[in-house]
Amino acid sequence: MSVFMQFIQHTEGNMESGLSLQTIELPVPTTTQVLVKVAAFAVNRADLLQRAGHYPPPKGESPILGLEVSGVIESVGEAVTDWQPGQRVCAIVSGGGYAEYVAIEASHLMAVPEALSDAEAAGLSEVFLTAYQALRWVGQLDNGQKALIHAGASGVGLAALQLCKLWGISTATTASSAQKLAVCEAAGAELLVNYKQQDFVAELKSHWPEGVNMVLDMVAGDYLNRNLKVLATDGSVVYLAMMAGRFADKLDMALLLGKRASVRGTTLRNRDNDYKARLVEAFRQDCLPAFSNGELKVPVDTVYTVNEVEQAHQQVLNNNTSGKVVISW
Repeated sequence: MSVFMQFIQHTEGNMESGLSLQTIELPVPTTTQVLVKVAAFAVNRADLLQRAGHYPPPKGESPILGLEVSGVIESVGEAVTDWQPGQRVCAIVSGGGYAEYVAIEASHLMAVPEALSDAEAAGLSEVFLTAYQALRWVGQLDNGQKALIHAGASGVGLAALQLCKLWGISTATTASSAQKLAVCEAAGAELLVNYKQQDFVAELKSHWPEGVNMVLDMVAGDYLNRNLKVLATDGSVVYLAMMAGRFADKLDMALLLGKRASVRGTTLRNRDNDYKARLVEAFRQDCLPAFSNGELKVPVDTVYTVNEVEQAHQQVLNNNTSGKVVISW
């Protein structure tokens, strides 16, 4: 086995070119890590932010892009007992996914359900763990409640809609086209809102005047007060991203106080290893079997080769996706 591997290098701040295949030494796993030969990896908006220079990796993590992979275990650290070379796995990583090999904490691994391809497995971890964390751990959403999922045709949005359907949670969603809303409906959304043509506040108040128990928002910008308007008493708004801008509109404190609302922001990449291990284990127990029986599906939009990585990034930058963009070695 060679001590070198290929990886995709990026030039920070260059969003039109600057992605290229280069060679680097293999990562050296610690005693609690495994070395995975990557079969495929997915593109996330965090990759684009890092490429633009706005989202540096956590201290001590690989500067190589990439937050989720699928592949086969090449070797295991001395302290690893639950995993063996040759097993198909998928996982979140804090960096280093755009490479032929990546070192991953063994406690962050998930066995790939047999029904899933490498491309599907590559797009599973980040969106489903993010959605699971936001809905259950942060938003405290219970079975039988109602939720509004913004950006429903995004990878996280489609994962969240499927999880809600699995748990018996009614969902409304927003997207920018009839085509994207059709994908959302197939994922389980019950109330569909084209935000370019409709006011989601008016639509939700018309159909669900009692409000929703949680809003999952990747948009930010001027959505804050509108989110509060459709929220039920004691509900929560959970923010994952800020696609429409980092500054919110002026907070209506009367709405916030009157509804006893909570507004939370959450991320996954900079969580510590123990938190991620607990999250992965909870998800494995609660949700992973549903991929084997078809109740949950990884929403893959397009699969590219490593030589098409620039095209893949541009597709995500243009918001021209319904689900995950995946790159295969």
